Amino acid sequence: MEAKTKDLWVFIETNEDGTAKNVGMELLGTGRGLADKQGGKLVGIVIGNNVDSTVKAATAYGADTVIVIEGGEYTHYTTDAYANAMYYLVEKYGPTSILIGATNNGRDLGPRLSCRLKTGLTADCTSLAIDEETGNVAWTRPAFGGNLMATILCPENRPQIGTIRPGVFKKSTADESRTAEIIKEDFHVAPEAIRTELLDVIKEACGELVDLEGAEIIVSGGRGVGGPGGFKPIRELAEALGATVGSSRAAVDSGWIAHCHQVGQTGKTVAPKIYIACGISGAIQHLAGMSGSKTIIAINKDETAPIFNIADYGVVGDLFEVIPVLTEEIKKRKG
Repeated sequence: MEAKTKDLWVFIETNEDGTAKNVGMELLGTGRGLADKQGGKLVGIVIGNNVDSTVKAATAYGADTVIVIEGGEYTHYTTDAYANAMYYLVEKYGPTSILIGATNNGRDLGPRLSCRLKTGLTADCTSLAIDEETGNVAWTRPAFGGNLMATILCPENRPQIGTIRPGVFKKSTADESRTAEIIKEDFHVAPEAIRTELLDVIKEACGELVDLEGAEIIVSGGRGVGGPGGFKPIRELAEALGATVGSSRAAVDSGWIAHCHQVGQTGKTVAPKIYIACGISGAIQHLAGMSGSKTIIAINKDETAPIFNIADYGVVGDLFEVIPVLTEEIKKRKG
């Protein structure tokens, strides 16, 4: 289809209680600059139930316009309901570009929408840019197992669509005094058109709550921990710091810790204030998931480990000797 506007849309995913997920606010921040370069408006798309707080948040974080579809059938994400709603909106308003968070739901919605619209989709992007002359988005994502970065264009079809990893971009500062145009669309999907039914929601994956993307401090263990028991000092340090436990793919593949803790190319992309990498060599696949951290601390007995190339602070030593001392010192200083 041809674009009817130069607007850039951000799909703002909601929780079941109608509040916004962080990734939508992150994408509004980077979407602001992209929309300005495209010469269009920044539009937040909100689909859900009882979403007033999300509409306010979208306005505060920079949306010029917020288009809302609300109804009971959108309380929980289903492919049919959300894809039908998004397709209706795109057909009616014709945006140039659409940004979607690469969450479980976003990774489901994006391909379904692009297929219906007969346009391209670039998945799991970690960087975005605009060619101001053509209006093409330069979507950059890891390729070939994370060993290189590919930049992909969609010059022939509109809208351009991409899913972007949570945690890649920082949220801008909210401005509660902002106002935006609010458009409410009365669009509903009949129950018989929704082919799946949500029976239960299990919030605590792996038996524990693991919010890597929202964590301010992460302590991660890699192959160097040596086995499942090697995560004991990692957990003790994390507890002392009020941090979340992360891991490399090597530790997950070895069965030492559950996948929900994995940071990296095939795990979560994170950007905490502090990231402590313990026994992690620093393969490019892992770096792709945590290099945006504000402060990186590496503990590794191999002084040539690539992780030290990006670390702000490095400790060359045995993690089983270093971490207990660090944990005890933190406990003392906390009182």
